[in-house]
Order: sequence, then C-alpha cells, then structure tokens
Amino acid sequence: MNNMEQSPPKGDGMEKIVSLCKRRGFVFPGSEIYGGLANSWDYGPLGVALKNNIKQLWWKKFVEERDDMVGLDSAVIMSPKVWEASGHVKEFSDPLVECRKCHIRMRADELNKNACSNCGAGEFTEPRMFNILFKTFIGPVEDSKSTTYLRGETAQGIFVNFKNILDTTRKTLPFGVAQIGKAFRNEITPGNFIFRTREFEQMEIEYFIPEPDPENEESWMKYFEMWQLEMMNWIKEVGIRPENVVQVEIPDGERAFYSKRTIDFEYQYPFGQKELFGLAYRTDFDLKNHEKASGVNLKYKSADKEEAAYWPPVIEPSLGVDRMMLAVLLDAYDESDPERIVLKLKPKLAPYKAAVFPLLANKPELVAKAREVYDALRKEFAVAWDDRGNIGKRYYSQDEIGTPYCITVDFESLENPPAGGDVTIRDRDTAKQERVKISELANVIKERLK
Repeated sequence: MNNMEQSPPKGDGMEKIVSLCKRRGFVFPGSEIYGGLANSWDYGPLGVALKNNIKQLWWKKFVEERDDMVGLDSAVIMSPKVWEASGHVKEFSDPLVECRKCHIRMRADELNKNACSNCGAGEFTEPRMFNILFKTFIGPVEDSKSTTYLRGETAQGIFVNFKNILDTTRKTLPFGVAQIGKAFRNEITPGNFIFRTREFEQMEIEYFIPEPDPENEESWMKYFEMWQLEMMNWIKEVGIRPENVVQVEIPDGERAFYSKRTIDFEYQYPFGQKELFGLAYRTDFDLKNHEKASGVNLKYKSADKEEAAYWPPVIEPSLGVDRMMLAVLLDAYDESDPERIVLKLKPKLAPYKAAVFPLLANKPELVAKAREVYDALRKEFAVAWDDRGNIGKRYYSQDEIGTPYCITVDFESLENPPAGGDVTIRDRDTAKQERVKISELANVIKERLK
C-alpha cells in the first residue's frame, strides 16, 4: 500500500498517534514530572525536527520561491493599543456556558446534543462571551497601566509594520508578508492532543491586493481563488490526501469580525471533521483601524500612478503548524503490514532522511566502516545511527519514525577500500533492498529525496 492509497487511522487512531508520539519522541506531555499541565505539550527530538521541516518547506515555497513575498518576525508582546485598534479586546470572544450539575465550563457552540461532556447533564447557564486573549503585565506593578496581551494571532505584527515594509522593500501591489511564530489563546475547552492548545504556532500570510475596481467590487475574488488553489497544492506538498480535506464556506454571522469571506479547510480527524487552516478576506479593516488609532498614515500609493492613496485590502491564508503536523502524522500512519507500523512521511519532511547500521555491532571493522559512512552522510542531511538489537528490529524502528532509507554496512562493504565497496540501501515503503556503491551513496539518496 503506498502513501496515496492509505487512509488516516479511524476509531482509536488518535490513541495510536498519541502513543507513537510519546514512545518515539515526537510529543511529550508538558511539565510531565510535576503531573503535567492540561493541554500543554512539548515537542521532543523527532517532533521538533518534523515541525521545523514543515515550517522550512512552507517558507521555501511561499517566501523564497516567490517574487511577491517578504518575511517578518514580529514581537510576541506588543502595545495593548494594537489589540484595542484591531478589535480583539472587544470582539475576540467565545460563548461560555457552565453545567449546572458539575460546574464544568465549555464553549456553547461545541455542546454535544446539549449534553455536558463531563457528566451528561443537560442544564446550562445562559451563554456569556469570554475574551480569549491572554492578559499579562509589563513591569513590576500589576495594574491597568501595565496591562498588555500575548498576541492572539501573528497577523497584527504584519499590519503594524506595513509602513516599515513598504519603506524598506519598495514592494508594489500585489505582495504578501509571511510570518511564522507563536500565538496564544485562552481557550475555554482545548483538547484532542495538539489540535487545540492555548499556546500554538502559526504560519500566516497577509497578501495585500489592489483596491477593488469601483465597477467590479468582487475583483478581489481572483486573488482569493488564487490562494484557495495554493492551499490545496500545499496539502499535496506535505503528503495529505486532498480527499481527506473539505472546504467549508463560513456563513454570515459565524465569520471572524474582520472577515468578509472565509473558507475553512477541514480535515477528517479521528474525532470528527475539524478546521485544519483557514483562508479569509479581511478587507481593509486592519490598516484602516490602525491608522485611525495611531495617527500614522498607512495608506498605499503607487509611485508611478496618479491614483489616490488607499488602504489595500488583504487576503489571509492562515495555517497552524501544530494542526498541520497532526494531520501529516495521521495521513502518514500505516499499519496495513501486520509485522510493522510505517510512518509514510514525505521524505523531505522526515526527521531523518536515512539511518546507518553496521550489520553486526560486535564486529569493530563493521562499526568503524559504518561510522565512516554515517559521518560522510550527515554532512549532507539528517542521518540516524543505530547499532542496537538485530537488523530487522532496527529496520522496523526506523519505519515507525518515517525514515525513508536504511543503509546497512556488511562484510562486502569492506572490500576494495576506500573507493570500492558497497552497502545495502532499503526503501521504507516497499522494504526492497539494493546494493549501492559507497562513493555514490550520497548522490543516490539526494536524487531520491527529490
């Protein structure tokens, strides 16, 4: 079964992924030695490698390979006036209800058949709005004058730097600003592993477009549809099957307060169809409000045209790194072979691109040669070393963490050194093996990784 034929695990699929992540070092419970902190997760050696590979691929595709994109890394803590002007202090809220029996609090829009998820009772308080910005204080005195917020989205850092970016890059419309960074939301009911957490990482783009044509106010749609297609192409890029993703049009009254149109790209998780990432048309809401609040001119005016200055509207593709990683793991998880679990990650996302073994760990000459191969390869890409147990167990161990290729140094590898000799290279997905000359090994793997 290849990666395009398998389906994400259903039923107990989440338990299997959570177990794999803990057992193999992808994700650990946060503060575990102190009993843990609910819905807090730490990314282990393999998890941080997978996350970094996802982020690097996104940055390469949407920033480095495009002429109409620049990057930014803005501060997590900004002036509280930013969040007042953006509307988050007033509008960034979820409806909260409390169960009258067990007193647990939950989001009103996520009640399951009007029954409490904790005790099953069906009586709740009236919904009230709960602002999910994380409040904090600057300096030693905790009072209203020192109150600020951890950012609830990375987007505002882009809007408040719009003038700086224009002044330093001389970009012309349309162009985008991309950012990867942490955001924080005081979620009422986080859960489902790393799907919804209070601390998470975003990959966001604010794509500034020309002012809508007065004779065609829907002219922004062509840019929206362009990004709609880009997002579906991104899904394929990371190995998620398009048939596992559903595009859901968000109706009036349910969209974010700044959005004129939003599409949620929802994934078929084992716990139900939920949002993977979103695409929104934010209009000129943000720049207009920041100019009004700050008094700084944030309008755009083309240098070679007579047109009046204006606030350029914005298309926003916004992706959560954590949710993306979860979907990637679910789609890659394959247990169709009863003898092994295989994580069929795209090779460019795999934490290790190859693993190197000596056939026998008690033969110094094999270990030394394997170390030579390992040291040469890790100058080119991430490589694992394993000399524990028998060779079959080592193969299965690497299959489970998604390593595309396993390289075994045996007695034939010692013949005609240093230019001569070859090794066995085994493919993760097919388990087929072939001999490759040591001198050609790095180039062979590079070609296959493409």
